[in-house]
Amino acid sequence: MTKTKKRKGKRKMTGWIITGVIVIAVAIAGGIGWSKISKEHQQIRNLPLNKVNFSHLKDGTYKGFYEGGMYKWRENEIQVKVEDGQVTNIQVLQHKENRPKEFTDKLFNQVIESQSLQVDIITGATLTSKAYLQGVENALKNAQK
Repeated sequence: MTKTKKRKGKRKMTGWIITGVIVIAVAIAGGIGWSKISKEHQQIRNLPLNKVNFSHLKDGTYKGFYEGGMYKWRENEIQVKVEDGQVTNIQVLQHKENRPKEFTDKLFNQVIESQSLQVDIITGATLTSKAYLQGVENALKNAQK
């Protein structure tokens, strides 16, 4: 075998080794990332929305903060206005997720119409919906008589 063939064989083998190492590193990083995402999803899926007694709300404007879960991905601050003992307006003051206003309007209008946090979660945004509702609940805890 000539020296040129040996060099080509070594380069080819080295290339496969490097490729293998890169594939393994990407797989490990992906597994770690997936594990973190799964934990965050599980935490928010299990987030209890305690029943707020909507018949005992003091008038005023209240702010509620939800820390966003384990990795703070869904952190939000909500402002809720109560007039004549009824929730009349809900606004997002701050959030990390960039959801369109139509999304929050739909979710918050359900809360206002039903005067309850037990509303239909928006399909395709279950975790974000629960995070926003938790912010509303945290605001309404301050409005309880």
